[in-house]
Amino acid sequence: MPDAEPRARRSRLSEDRERELHSAVIDLLREAGYDALTMDAIAARTRSSKATLYRQWGGKPELVVAALRSCRPITAADIDTGTLRGDLHELVRLRCGTSVRDASLMRALGQALHKDPDLMRAFRTLVVEPENAALDTMLRRGADRGEITPGRPAARFVPHMVLGALAARPLLEGAEADPAYLAEYVDAVVLPALGL
Repeated sequence: MPDAEPRARRSRLSEDRERELHSAVIDLLREAGYDALTMDAIAARTRSSKATLYRQWGGKPELVVAALRSCRPITAADIDTGTLRGDLHELVRLRCGTSVRDASLMRALGQALHKDPDLMRAFRTLVVEPENAALDTMLRRGADRGEITPGRPAARFVPHMVLGALAARPLLEGAEADPAYLAEYVDAVVLPALGL
């Protein structure tokens, strides 16, 4: 039910105007970081009133997370290649594209997520939980097709494995996780853990 209210608030803006606002928020985040980002700065950059921004999104955390979501036009819910292996390969390929493009942005937000409980709550509610639900659906489809055993214990850790691969390679190898690396990771780590 909490989701219905934000959707109703945002419905007053055209899709183009909403995209314009989201793009400005992302640009400001890259320029100043989350802590220095203010609703005043967003209002000035987008030629909006602060009242409009608050009415549409409720606050800075919700607006920032909405802008981040708009950077990901394809989500896990949009992926269905017909096989679990294909789905996971497509998922990491898409994550790789957004991860490499926005690595510095996400690193800066990582600090803010841990310091700002409202941002963490909004991020979990609007990004993490829907993506995890979509990933669960993907794994359930794989089980329904007989590709994996239902209730496989490793299934619960697939989000951790994918996120871990994206975060660990820069630290351990000094390189971003590119599509070839992630495809190899899925085949060598994730699929065997799922029994494939």
